[in-house]
Amino acid sequence: METLKCIETRRSVRKFTDKPIEKGLIEKLVAEAQYAPTWKNSQTTRFTAVTDKAVLDEICSTLGDWNKAIVSTSPLLIALSAVTKRSGYEKDGTPTTIYGEAYTYFDCGLTAQTFCLAAHDLGIGTVILGIFDPIKIKSILNIPENEDLLVLIACGFHESAPPAPQRRPLNEVLKII
Repeated sequence: METLKCIETRRSVRKFTDKPIEKGLIEKLVAEAQYAPTWKNSQTTRFTAVTDKAVLDEICSTLGDWNKAIVSTSPLLIALSAVTKRSGYEKDGTPTTIYGEAYTYFDCGLTAQTFCLAAHDLGIGTVILGIFDPIKIKSILNIPENEDLLVLIACGFHESAPPAPQRRPLNEVLKII
């Protein structure tokens, strides 16, 4: 798929078929997502792929109704965590800029978008979830203490994608100086 077409046609998909996503395809998605740029090539984002129905059900039990409905139909949930105090920091642990830990979140966001675009290119729908209890889910997934759980991505094959939402006019979002 051409890059611009991939960007323009990718949608947040919230309902999936029950067709599983094979291990090789999960590995391909993560390998592609690793091409996302990161602060000083720190590559701090970590991926936890959840396909086990019992674990998905346990995660669902911690979610609100909206996200529970999405995750309950998803054959794959990707949890993105990031190693703390590396992205945006010097080797001695001091922040490089006033934004400090913000670069960790920025890098993870770039990785999430790259993952979702790769998934779309391979025929897999995704939706990025931000409303969840990171402490509970971090515990369920045994994510290490030195990592923050930042994003969940529900993934699966879908019957159809929703239409594109309206975008703001360029004159509202672009300033050329």
